[in-house]
Amino acid sequence: MGKRYFCDYCDRSFQDNLHNRKKHLNGVQHLRAKRVWYDLFRDAAAILQEEQTKKPCRKFLQTGQCDFGSNCRFSHMTEQDLEKLSAQVQGEQRSKELQQEGADVPPGTIEDWLEKRAKRLSAAQSNSALPEKPAPFQYPPGWPPVQDLPPSLQAPPPGGWPVPPNLQWG
Repeated sequence: MGKRYFCDYCDRSFQDNLHNRKKHLNGVQHLRAKRVWYDLFRDAAAILQEEQTKKPCRKFLQTGQCDFGSNCRFSHMTEQDLEKLSAQVQGEQRSKELQQEGADVPPGTIEDWLEKRAKRLSAAQSNSALPEKPAPFQYPPGWPPVQDLPPSLQAPPPGGWPVPPNLQWG
């Protein structure tokens, strides 16, 4: 049968030989899939800059779909999308500036989470060193007073139920 080549970008496999691999790697489908994959990792500033230079796609605005998809030379972002993206870029710039100034790490980072976790673990270990007392039995709210309950539903006395003499171990 022979070896098979699996393309992670396209999520498909084919018989591996020089001709097939070259044909696939230069194909439009592969190049599009590869571009989409790498676009997932672009920073927001680059995406915003690129989208602001494009004109809006008329077909996408009218129907919500475009035949060209991610390869369209027009923008598929609405005004709200662009505003969200610009807010994200500004937030990233502020956090970079804070880090350059030497300010404390903003909350929500891994260091903050690790500190909270260490505090929780130390508190749990110090609390577990103390012996726990069993909570006294209490009826749920809304139950009738204890004296009105039948004996089968009453709580056992503090020393436990008395054992009849015929059942005691001898």
